[in-house]
Amino acid sequence: MLDQWLAWAARSRLAPVVKLARTVRKHAAGILAYLDTKMTNGPVEGFNNKLRVIARRAYGFHSHGALISMLFLCCGGIELAPPLPTRV
Repeated sequence: MLDQWLAWAARSRLAPVVKLARTVRKHAAGILAYLDTKMTNGPVEGFNNKLRVIARRAYGFHSHGALISMLFLCCGGIELAPPLPTRV
């Protein structure tokens, strides 16, 4: 059905529809792969953004070791805040 629609859209006289058909045809393999697997690179992109934000915050550090420590601290799942004492 996709091939039939792309053929129709490519023959369309509407420039935006023709442009859409070219774009879909160019990325058809990726679109069909997503429909089969439902997998995206969104989580990887999100984690990459988080690392870049941490590196930007660590701009003034004097060594790369401090940056690596900051990355482990923020992304390692370590909880530094000890529980507050409660009255019994």
